[in-house]
Formats: sequence, C-alpha cells, structure tokens
Amino acid sequence: MNQKSILLAILAPALFLTACTPKTPQLGKASVDKVIAAMTLEEKALLLVGTGMAGFSGETTVVGETKQLVPGAAGTTYAIPRLGIPAAVLADGPAGLRITPVREGDEQTYYCTAFPVATTLASTWNTELVENVGKAMGNEVLEYGADVLLAPALNIHRNPLCGRNFEYYSEDPVVSGKMAAAMTKGIQSNGVGVSLKHFAANNQETNRMGNDSRVTPRALREIYLKGFEIAVKESAPWTIMSSYNRINGTYAPENYDLQTTILRDEWGYKGTVMTDWFGGKDAPAMVRAGNDLLMPGTPKQYESIVEAVKNGTLSEAELNRNVRNILNMILATPRFKGHAFSNTPDLKAHAAVTRQSAAEGMVLLENSNNALPLSASIKNVAVYGVSSYDFISGGTGSGDVNEAYTVSLVEGLKNAGYQLDPQLQKQYEEYIASENEKNKPDPGNPFAAFMPRARPEELVPAPAALALQVKEADVALITIGRTSGEFADRAIEGDFNLTANEKEMIETVSKAFQAAGKKAIVILNIGGVIETASWKNFPDAILIAWQAGQEGGNTVADLLSGKVNPSGKLPVTFPVQYMDAASSANFPWDPAVVKSAGGNLMGKPDDGEEPVRNVDYTIYEEDIFVGYRYFDTFGKDVSYPFGYGLSYTSFEYANPVIEETHGEFVVNVDISNTGGIPGKEIVQLYVAAPRNASLPKPSKELKAFAKTKELKAGETQTLSMKVAKADLASFDNDESAWVADSGRYTILLATSSRETKQTIELTLSNPIITKTNKVLQLQAPVSVLKP
Repeated sequence: MNQKSILLAILAPALFLTACTPKTPQLGKASVDKVIAAMTLEEKALLLVGTGMAGFSGETTVVGETKQLVPGAAGTTYAIPRLGIPAAVLADGPAGLRITPVREGDEQTYYCTAFPVATTLASTWNTELVENVGKAMGNEVLEYGADVLLAPALNIHRNPLCGRNFEYYSEDPVVSGKMAAAMTKGIQSNGVGVSLKHFAANNQETNRMGNDSRVTPRALREIYLKGFEIAVKESAPWTIMSSYNRINGTYAPENYDLQTTILRDEWGYKGTVMTDWFGGKDAPAMVRAGNDLLMPGTPKQYESIVEAVKNGTLSEAELNRNVRNILNMILATPRFKGHAFSNTPDLKAHAAVTRQSAAEGMVLLENSNNALPLSASIKNVAVYGVSSYDFISGGTGSGDVNEAYTVSLVEGLKNAGYQLDPQLQKQYEEYIASENEKNKPDPGNPFAAFMPRARPEELVPAPAALALQVKEADVALITIGRTSGEFADRAIEGDFNLTANEKEMIETVSKAFQAAGKKAIVILNIGGVIETASWKNFPDAILIAWQAGQEGGNTVADLLSGKVNPSGKLPVTFPVQYMDAASSANFPWDPAVVKSAGGNLMGKPDDGEEPVRNVDYTIYEEDIFVGYRYFDTFGKDVSYPFGYGLSYTSFEYANPVIEETHGEFVVNVDISNTGGIPGKEIVQLYVAAPRNASLPKPSKELKAFAKTKELKAGETQTLSMKVAKADLASFDNDESAWVADSGRYTILLATSSRETKQTIELTLSNPIITKTNKVLQLQAPVSVLKP
C-alpha cells in the first residue's frame, strides 16, 4: 500500500463520518482531548507519520525534500480536514531556510538568506547577536509559509573531522547550549517553531544511520546532553529531532531513557519529538519511547503502528500521548492560525544582518607588527587562492541554502575600493571555470547535489609572474578554502592538513612580498578546524573568516580595512596535529577502514556481520575530556587554544568581585579598552574544582561568558556573569547523581582557556548531591581516559 492509497482509505470513511456527525470536534474550537477522542485509530497513526518522500523508501539516508505546500521544504505532516487539522510544513536548516528557489510556471524566485554557519556564530560569543540572527531567519520561515525550521543543530565538536561540524557550535556544551537557546528564542519570536537537533551523541557522519555511540552516562550528561538541557530549559523549543545513531545499543528515536525519562521527566520538556529523516528502525518502538513524529513517513511505519495497537504491543494511551504533542504543535503554527504569508521577506535587511553578524564571528589568529588593519595607503592588492574568487558561504547537505548570490572576496575588496591585479584575476577565473568543468558531479548519483564538490588544486605562482605581482601590489591576500557536509566525514590529508600546493603557495607568496617589505595575509574560508602549526609563521597575519554566509566577501573586507575591529574567539581548539585530538583513535579517519566496511552510507549493523570499530560502533574512550578539557588537563601543546582571538586594540581586566545569592554566585569584573580604537572583548569564566574532588575533573571548565558592548578607547564596562551552585557538579556514574563537592573553587576570568587575567575564589560550604534516574547505561564497561 502506498501513501496515496492509505490516505484515500482513511478519508473515505472520514467523509462519511463528517456527514453523519455534524458536531465533529474541530481543532482549536474543541479541546485537544475531545479531538483525540473523535479520531479513528487510523487517523492517529497517520498523524504520527509524515506524508512521505517520493522515490525514497527509507533504506538510505537523505536530505529531506517535498513538493507539497512549500516546494523544497523537508517534509509535511498529514492534514485531517474533518477534524480541522491542517498540515504543518517542516523545512531545513541551520544556516537559513532551504526551499526551492525556482518553481515551474512561476516567474517569482524564492531565494533565502544564507546566514553565517553555526561555528561562525558561536565565535561571536554574543547571544544577543545570535538571537537577532534568529529573528531574521525565522521571519523568512514565516513569510515563505513554513511552520518549523529544522534548526538549530548543537552536537558537540567531538572530533575535528566530523563532516557536519560547521552546522554545530562548539566543543563546549555551555557555548553550544547558550547559542542554541539564543537562536531558538530569535526564530520562535516570529511565531514559528524550531527543532533542536540531533538528539543526541551524533558526532560522525560515517554510517550515521547504524553507528552505536558507546559513551558513559557521565560523558553523556556533562558533554553531549548538557547543551540540549540548557537550550530546552532556557528557550522552550517547539520540537526536538532525534538522531540517527544508537546510544549504548539503542537507536536514539527508540530510546525511552533519552526521549522520555531524561528529556520529559527530568528536564520537563513539553514539546514534540520528531525523527531525523528515515531515522529509527521500529516504528512502534519509537512511539513507545516518546518519539512523537516519524519523518518523512512511510506506509510501512503507518501499517506497523496500526497493527501494534491492534495486537496490544502498543497501547492507545501511548498513541494518544504522541498525538496530543503533535496537535499542540500544530495549534501554534502559522498555517493553523491562517497567517497570510507574503513570500517576500526583506532579504536586503537580512543580508545586512548576515554581514554584521559574521564580522563578530571572524577570528584574528596572527597579526605580526600590526599587519592588520591595512593601512590607508594600501590600494593595490594581489589576491591568491581559488576560494578568493569562489568564496564558500556555507556547507553542503540540509545545512545548505539556496541564496541569490555569494559575495566573493575579490568582489568584497572591489566594493571596499581596493584595486585588484586584472591579469591575476583573469588567470584564476579561467582556471577555476576549466577545473569545475572537469569536476562536474556524477548526474547518476542521487547524493551528488548535496555533497561537497571537488575544488580545484591551488596554483603556485611562477617566479616571473610573482615578481611582477610583488612590484605592482601593496599587499598579498591568500585564501585557503574548505567545505564539508552530510554523508561523509572529512579526511586528514588534503583537508585537515593543507595540500603541498597550498603550503607552497603560502610560503612562496609570503616570502616574496616580505622580501619587498610588504605584507602577506592568509584568510581561512573554512567550516571547521584545520592544521595551522606547520605554516602559520610564514604570513604576517591570519584571519579565520569561517563560512560567513552570502555577504562573506564584504565582511572580510570590513575587517581587513579596519571598518570593523575583530572580536571573535575560537569555540574550538586547533591542535598541532590531528592525532593530538583525544578522540582521534576512536573516529573513522582511515578511508581504507571505512571503504572495507562498506562506505559512508551503509546504515547497518543489524545484518549479522561482524561490526567494525569506529564505523559500526564508536567508543568514546576520551569520556569527558573533549577539546580543551583534554588539551589543558593533560598538558598537550596546541596551535591555538579554545577561546583564543586577537583584536586591533587591547583590554584590561580589573576588580573581580563575587557575591552569593539565591543558590548562585554572581561574578562582576571591570573590562577597560586600553588601546587606541573601539573594540569588544569576550570574558570567559572557567571554574577549577577543589584539589580533593571526589571524581576525576578537568583542570578547568567553562561555566559562563559575556561580551562587552563596543568600548571606546579608555572606556570601561562592568560585566556580570552567573554560576549556579548546581553548575559546579559532576556526574557520578556509580551513584547516578550530580555531585558538587564542598570546598574552595577557583574562578578564572580569562581571554582563552590558556590565558587567565584575573582569579577569585568561592567556597561551597556543603556538598550538593542530586539524584537522577539510572539510565543510558553502557552494555559493557569501557576503559576511559583519566588524568
């Protein structure tokens, strides 16, 4: 039975019932419980599954797409007209609304704004700014007729090679949770919903539909669930999306411990849970677990739910609970409320939001002898690197956006009044066009449109041409680009590590310009961490532009020229080399192993074959020691630490004061701009536990942060940050309890995880022990990292 047949089979008796019972309760006029009572079993089951996705059976992972209601949206729920229940439209994604821009028989274009990717926004450390981005993004959702945006995504950057790290915020759960909460508030202020994703421990793309994340309850609670907990409690998201992977043996959508015991019983969540597209295996098990909505929906899922209720393996009470959650969501949607969407959001205003927000997220890594900002005398610029001319606005897959344009770096420089070498520009443009023609994606591959396309190898300038370029230009700009997305994780060689040509280009161009007394600047147009230690001493300055959205080139020019003072700081650690990452031994970085196991998209492991480590299952042996928690605690050298970022001005931290009130500590500190130009500073508040802590602890953990307004030269602002007593606790696996030891804690007010400016102490007089449910247990013990 196909989806259309199911619908006809249900609607026929429904129309008869409508004719016989004129007082059929209507959603919004009658109570939700009365509407549920009037629903047939078949209608209830139908509401729990989406309207399907043409051409896909659910056996493979996909990027969601429907042609119904809003073409190009990810999916829709079923409408049940006799009960006044409309469909709801669910649309991707984290960097902006993803819908089809061109529609058959329609001259209008439906472009959306490509906003900065999540890692860029996290680098702002500015929740107010992120909320404003959410407001603009949510407006496009509203005015293009969608109801729920499948965003924000906040999985932890457990490993530098995860293909979707650009969609996620940080290696730290506090940054991730606060950013996701701010984005949720902004989007939902428009009267549309979000879907926090992917819940939970979804930290690799390789075999994402079958991989088993084997992780201790402590690491789950402290690292992989904490950001979701913060966002749920601070922003009340309409929906949450369960992840594909298993957690300690059970698929996330089928995991009652996760979807009900923790999410609803412990955190008090009242919204709707939906699957990722074709997530989970057993439809009745998902319903029992508290995963309300199965997307995009299949006839098989509908049939198995109906059969499970009839044979008694699924209770109608469980079915009703999930139906209730979905109906409450639908009641809140613009479509239910009859919003007359315009299809004309203010894209120009949103482009301005994109340009401004990306500017605060760009991170200045190096700036020898004040190479930046460029002096006013600099007019002629030599621009190197394929990505300078073909700027990367965002990643691929469901996190991509169909924007009207992307401002390249060379366009941004021209807009800012700089003169470019016309011969160099012509050479690059012809080379890129030729290489892109060779690297066209395979039209027979259904995933090709959503995968990163092969980018041309970098050009190393010939000596004679370079000599002429040095003579004519005042400065060299060199862009290194990276992109990634769904379905595959990144590689070490040629992705995390620079290629031989890229290194040679940086070294050759830098030395040539420096020999002439001129500067060379590297711009990193990247979505995640790359290796920098081996080459960072060659250029005079390094600026991470990240993937800044469609106005990227203009934003970079704003920072290079000094129109904007960089204030971004790293939400992730840059290791010296890939294998320094604590999770490196437990991640599918070896392409030979992945290929031998069946490739990236196999989606087993229920076929009886011997499971392959890091593909079919991944052991989180690093436990809680993710990112800076590992590097700082174990004394590992890094290229750039978590929280690091330079400014064109300088700041002083003074007068730290701590007060205890109502179960929390309030820390105030004065921040003064001691430099010569206006700028913003980010204060990071870390806590170091007492030396006699009952559990192994990181050397420090981020507990709060704050960002100043733009301070004029000599201006001071007092920042205030709060730390709840409960935030001092760690999770005790054996006791299934959060435990905060009594004793003296050190508060570190820092400009990065490795540069403390001020310290102050607090004393917890009595221990705090908060019991939880003993859930999400490992099936077999694993050996985990300890300091």
